[in-house]
Amino acid sequence: MKYLDLISELKKNKLIIFSLRDIENLFPEENLKTLKNNLGRWVKKALLLRLRKNLYEFIEPGLESNIPDVYVGNKLYAPSYISLETALSIYSLIPDIAVQVTSLTTLPTREFKNRHGSFFYRSCQKKAFTGYKLMQYEGVKILIADKEKALVDFIYFSLRQKEPLDFDEERLERDLVTKLNWSKTLKYAKLFNKKTVSALLKLKEWAKC
Repeated sequence: MKYLDLISELKKNKLIIFSLRDIENLFPEENLKTLKNNLGRWVKKALLLRLRKNLYEFIEPGLESNIPDVYVGNKLYAPSYISLETALSIYSLIPDIAVQVTSLTTLPTREFKNRHGSFFYRSCQKKAFTGYKLMQYEGVKILIADKEKALVDFIYFSLRQKEPLDFDEERLERDLVTKLNWSKTLKYAKLFNKKTVSALLKLKEWAKC
């Protein structure tokens, strides 16, 4: 596998971020050790960027990377989807821009840092790993919780840190909270525990909806 062949295949398949497994699929005739050696050599030459073990980013020569950090978040630790503060910020349910990209996963809790930022993954049970969708975002497609699930995820993990919750302190946008699908919201809350359901009912009262 030559570098120009790799770039040609990456562009053809629209792979900005790719794994070793992706390269094995693109070049099935190549020896695995040779593929690893080539990738390692191109990383040293700054032709590729290693984001974590066996995960790489293609760097377009002379161009600055404009990959959305939430897209990187999806690829960095899978399965996962964007949720919690990051999703709430994207939906304007909270006014603040999230400092780090927050996601849910069925894998152990992890945190990663690279040139795209800081990425934090909270672990949940498989039954609660739902309520997400594929959404177009800044030119790429990302897996993100829907509004209702992002809020429930946020409430559940906030309750693990402090109780009771002060919804004014959490800076939730009351007008937007009232417009949520509350039957869906409560259905998601039941995937966690009674505390989450109780907190959601209190939030419903607070929002007067």
